[in-house]
Amino acid sequence: MADEPRKDGFSKSGKGFGVRFPRRPSEGVETRLARRLSVIRHRIAVISGKGGVGKTTVAVNVAATLAAWGRRVGILDGDIHGPDVPEMFGLEGLNPESGPDGLMPLVTGGKIKVMSMAFLIGSKDTPVSWRGPLKHSLFQQFLADVQWGELDYLIVDLPSGTGDEPASIAQLLGKPLWILVVTTPQEVALLDSRKAVIFSKTLNTEILGILENMSGLECPKCRETINLFKSGGGEKAAEELGVPFLGRIPIDPQIVSSGDAGVPIVFADPDSRASKAFEQVALTVDRFVTGTHS
Repeated sequence: MADEPRKDGFSKSGKGFGVRFPRRPSEGVETRLARRLSVIRHRIAVISGKGGVGKTTVAVNVAATLAAWGRRVGILDGDIHGPDVPEMFGLEGLNPESGPDGLMPLVTGGKIKVMSMAFLIGSKDTPVSWRGPLKHSLFQQFLADVQWGELDYLIVDLPSGTGDEPASIAQLLGKPLWILVVTTPQEVALLDSRKAVIFSKTLNTEILGILENMSGLECPKCRETINLFKSGGGEKAAEELGVPFLGRIPIDPQIVSSGDAGVPIVFADPDSRASKAFEQVALTVDRFVTGTHS
C-alpha cells in the first residue's frame, strides 16, 4: 500500500516516512546544495566522541547566544535517531510547511531557524532504523531542500561518535567547516574526545577547539566548586593535541530545567554562571571564525 500523503507534505508511513521536499525541478541536488551553502557565511559542526556529554545543550546555547547578538543563525539537528533540538527550543510537535523554494525551517522566538528529524515523524516515540545511504540522502535534503536563506551561522548538532553519519554530514557541508568538540572531565569522555579531534583532522576541517562541559558544581550554600567529574582534563587534552581550549561550562541544574521547558538557559537566566560561560564560548567562536565581534 502506498504512503498516504499528509497535509504538511509528509506521509504517515514509518518506512522512510515518505519525506517529500519541495524543490526546483530544473535543478540537480548538487546545484541546489551549492546554492544553499553559498549564502551561509559560516558552518559550525558540534561533535563529541561519545554521547551523554551535553553536546546538544552546547549547540543550542551557543546558537542562542549568537542570535541574541543579532547574528542570523540556523541550527540543523543532525541526530536522526535522537533528535532533541526542537524540545530545547519549545518546538516539539510542530511541523514545517512547504515554501516556494523548499521546506521552511521552524523559527524560534529568538529568530533561530531550526530543522530536525523530529519534525518529520508522527510521534516522538517512533524509532528511526534507517541505514547509511538513506540517512545520507536525508542529510543532503536537509541542506539542499530547506529554505535556510542567508545566514551568518549554520550550526549543526552532529550525531555522537566518529562514524559514517558525522563524516557524511561534514562532507556535505563542504569547506571551510569549523568543528567544536564537546567533552566532560572524566577520563572515558576525554579518551573519546581525543578521537573526535583526530577524526576532525582527517576530514581536513578547521578545529575551533575542545570545550569541557559539566565542569564543576557550585555549592548553593558555601559557593565553593565541587568537581564531581574531575576538572582540567579537557584543557590537558587540548594542549596535548595542539588545539585551542574553549573553556568550561559548569554544572547547573537550571540548564536542565530550562532546556526541558524549551528555553535555553542563556535566554532563561542570562546572568547565571553557565550563561556567562556559554557567552564566552560563543564570543571565542565568533572571533575565531570572523576575526571580529561587536
